[in-house]
Amino acid sequence: MKIGELAKKTKVCVDTVRYYEKRQLLLQPKRTSSGYRTYTEQDVKRLLFIVQAKTLGFTLEEIKLLLSLQLGQIDCAEVRKIA
Repeated sequence: MKIGELAKKTKVCVDTVRYYEKRQLLLQPKRTSSGYRTYTEQDVKRLLFIVQAKTLGFTLEEIKLLLSLQLGQIDCAEVRKIA
């Protein structure tokens, strides 16, 4: 799916998607031969997690740390401290 579809599914604006990519909260998407970003359902889930975490009061830096747990970059004790 393209960036507009991702934004619509997650109820954020396209600029927000780009901003989260810039802040490395969203992984860099694959691009088509013509340069369009393409996203997967995994990207939808990740963006919905970010939106929900923001609603709960987490900062973007805290969300980034929480997401790094998913990638095995920090341990559970660190996440408990953040939460």
